[in-house]
Amino acid sequence: MILPPLRLWFEPAGVPSAADSPTRAPAGVGALGKTLRMELTEARETKSQLAAFARDLAEQHGVPARPYAAEDGDPMRAPTVALGIAVGQDGSYGIAVRYRLGVPAARAIARKVVAEAGGVTDVRRTGRIRSLEGDGAVRPRPPVVTAQALGETDRVRPLRPGVSIAHVDVTAGTLGAFVTRSDGSDGARYVLSNYHVLAGSPDARAGDVVVQPGPADGGFQPDDRVGVLADVVPLARGERATVDAALARLDEGIGVELGYPVGPVTTTARVTGTEEVAKIGRTTALTRGRVTAIELDDVMVGYGDELGVLSFDDQIEVESTGSGPFSRGGDSGSLVYRSDGVAVGLLFAGSETGGTNGTGLTYVNPIDTVLEALGVRLAS
Repeated sequence: MILPPLRLWFEPAGVPSAADSPTRAPAGVGALGKTLRMELTEARETKSQLAAFARDLAEQHGVPARPYAAEDGDPMRAPTVALGIAVGQDGSYGIAVRYRLGVPAARAIARKVVAEAGGVTDVRRTGRIRSLEGDGAVRPRPPVVTAQALGETDRVRPLRPGVSIAHVDVTAGTLGAFVTRSDGSDGARYVLSNYHVLAGSPDARAGDVVVQPGPADGGFQPDDRVGVLADVVPLARGERATVDAALARLDEGIGVELGYPVGPVTTTARVTGTEEVAKIGRTTALTRGRVTAIELDDVMVGYGDELGVLSFDDQIEVESTGSGPFSRGGDSGSLVYRSDGVAVGLLFAGSETGGTNGTGLTYVNPIDTVLEALGVRLAS
């Protein structure tokens, strides 16, 4: 079965109302005793307390302790909220609150969480992950068609970051980076991208063919083979996740170019909030954005019938600083980096609305977490 390899898009939410725009709570002290301006440690402690408070509220609405593992109904309709850390322009910290459009109880819970916080909050609605027509199951959204993609969808040799790539039974995603084993155990070079790009299904096995461009862009084996699936960070139905990542081992003789628009990207860093970032992807090519939230937990993403809805923790949120979106379907797997050429994350999901310009919010796995999970480092 062919599974879409795209970014896992949120459903269009329409134009946010003023109540749904980023908001800063009035000065004062709430029930948790937290003042407006927080240090990072205080913000993390507050987020943990608010998460428990939000879970209690959700359970009052009949939501199980782990709604993303529910087998009955639509888990995306569960009135849950995602909580993270928001960073102000002055370097102070607050609480990022995210809820999904079309779930009134989630909006009500978000309001109660903001009132309980009694401090700086950044509240945004993201919508819910789109269900396709037919059986109503929550599924990934397919990549933008080749003709409308701004990035590289043709056959490209030598390989370089940002080009179309995918498992032979998937559609198309993005080649994020080239990596090598951290322990130097072999001399091979690997491609880093998302699980849902290079594997796409729990049925995928090491040794499966990977092609460039991806099948949705005309790639097929044996002519467009560039390597084989080597490793994945497993995703399991009903289990929390932190990364959507996989490796493909390149075949001998496949040349590569390591450069990005900012030059080589060989070092990494953890984001602290408000960084200006960029990415180069299969669909939207080079785009720039700004980190709007860090350490975001309970980001719920649909992976189709086999995996259902998964909840991701410790995620990075990015909004576009241009006139268009930071990313669209098919940009999955793109490496996100700072303007100084330091990598910060691996793009995997996003919304079609939200953000300052209304073109959507993008969700990113922290790059150090990705590399550590796979036992690799960026190639140099």
